[in-house]
Amino acid sequence: MSLRVHHADHVHTVAGHASAAASSPVAASWRRCLTLHGLSPEEARAPWRLTDGEFRQARTRSSVLVEEASGELDRLFATVGKAGCCLLLTDENGIALERRGAAGDDREFRGVGLWSGTVWSEASVGTNGIGTALADERPVVILRDQHFLSQNTGLSCTTATIRDHTGRIAAAIDISTCRDDANEMTMAILSQAIRDAAARIEAGLFRRAFSSARILLVPVDGRAAPALLAVDRDDLVLGATRAARQVLGLDDRRIAGGVAASDLLQEDRAEEGRDLDDAERAALRRVLTRVGGNISQAADLLGISRATLYRKMKKLSIN
Repeated sequence: MSLRVHHADHVHTVAGHASAAASSPVAASWRRCLTLHGLSPEEARAPWRLTDGEFRQARTRSSVLVEEASGELDRLFATVGKAGCCLLLTDENGIALERRGAAGDDREFRGVGLWSGTVWSEASVGTNGIGTALADERPVVILRDQHFLSQNTGLSCTTATIRDHTGRIAAAIDISTCRDDANEMTMAILSQAIRDAAARIEAGLFRRAFSSARILLVPVDGRAAPALLAVDRDDLVLGATRAARQVLGLDDRRIAGGVAASDLLQEDRAEEGRDLDDAERAALRRVLTRVGGNISQAADLLGISRATLYRKMKKLSIN
């Protein structure tokens, strides 16, 4: 029995059981492919490919993502490109928007469909790094025979998802290889690299979305995803990344209703009655810093007399 036939039989056996979803994420994906998407592991199928017009539209919709991610893709490819790896950046539907690959590997990767304009969703090609990461909304590693289609069992891939400024899945970044010597340890190292790259892209997208806001880093242990808050000049939260939302119990409704960052971060407010004094002290110190400590210029900027400014400085213990 050929390896491909054996793989197809194994997929049918595992995915045919209703309990497959509980046994492992891969088995759950196989069952989705079989029952939800109507795929068969033994069939020969290439990834769906967009027309030139459809591809241009997809890139236009994701232009900010492509711009933000391009530098990160270049840096990552400089590290793994010579090891026979291909990089793909996709949108939330699995459409490959950007690709990085060595010219000597192009023929092989084009042959399996790892190319710009192809669609690597589970509905298109079954269990694979990109499609399964997007379906499960988490980073994944899919080694050779964990793919659904028998024809893809020569591939190994690791994928991380990227979320937008509202915490919703916006994209995926993937490293794939056709090398026979790709093992679990190798893919684990590449997985960490791809997750770090995804985190940097996600943080960049968040900063772009709130370019005029102050960005705060939420202190969180053991999370790869960036936990960031966007805060306005009055300390009210304008936005939060997915990781920050999870840690601080935030959602769109709570953010829209108004919440102070200092309250979320439980900053010391032992003397609540001094909040106004603190705000005034901070404002005065900012102005004095801008004018290099020149009292006359600071008073002019504030629209008050020098005498009034001196009284305020004394009251607020500003030297």
